[in-house]
Amino acid sequence: MTKFKLTGFTIVRNAIKYDYPIVESIKSILPIVDEYIVAVGNSEDETLQLIRSINSPKIKIVETIWDETLREGGKVLADETNKAFDAILTDTDWCFYLQGDEVVHEKYHAEILNSCEKYLDDKKVDGLLFNYEHFYGNYDFVGDSRTWYRNEIRIIRNDKSIRSYRDAQGFRKNGEKLNVKKVDAFIYHYGWVKDPRSQSEKQKTFHQMWHDDEWIKQNVSEADAYDYSIIDSLKKFEGTHPEVMKERLQKMNWQFHFDINKKKFKLKDWLLYQVENIIGVRLFEYKNYKRI
Repeated sequence: MTKFKLTGFTIVRNAIKYDYPIVESIKSILPIVDEYIVAVGNSEDETLQLIRSINSPKIKIVETIWDETLREGGKVLADETNKAFDAILTDTDWCFYLQGDEVVHEKYHAEILNSCEKYLDDKKVDGLLFNYEHFYGNYDFVGDSRTWYRNEIRIIRNDKSIRSYRDAQGFRKNGEKLNVKKVDAFIYHYGWVKDPRSQSEKQKTFHQMWHDDEWIKQNVSEADAYDYSIIDSLKKFEGTHPEVMKERLQKMNWQFHFDINKKKFKLKDWLLYQVENIIGVRLFEYKNYKRI
């Protein structure tokens, strides 16, 4: 029996309309958390009923209204994330944040719990850092270029001076980067794997959280189906998917093929890509954290 309390938290809105694997995301860590706070935003579909249908006593739903005026830098996502985080009670030690398209493989459960216990009393550690696999196009390919971030914080202490940062990708404490320890575990990010029609609709709406209408008109395609071919580099995924994703994989109803030998880099990016593959170091990488 663990000597700490771990609470999951997430935000969601229009999960059905934009085909988010939110149920799979929640269920992927439900066995290892004591509670799970789900901030359900005002939706145009049956998202609230979908979350209720999980029917777990661990899940606590917080109904929220998204501020449509926050259209710069994805700030509304951080605002909603903070609402979920603030709903976590003081008896929780660690807080496990997942976005609605992020899933954890069950093979990492033990390692995650061990890390929470290992660093529980080390107050210098503000959070735990995870590796990432970013799936793209379908479930067989992952991004391997500098387009994708390799690591991010997903477990933080229950310290309300920690706040969701910018567009909710990471966290800061009193405006400063968090001190973190690395966990030998991956987050599987499935945000770029869905029917091209759903992806197109999602992109049109998603950009409203960052840009005004004129920018969207100039930069976002009006095509009915998203063109997955506009990607610089991919590699084949050699592992297995989480058990909770099994049904979703079976229901995939679109085709995507990619020649992993063809790269679409500018010269500078191609050189940096080659260096990374040779020495295993990503030069000039942005890091929203401090490893200790």
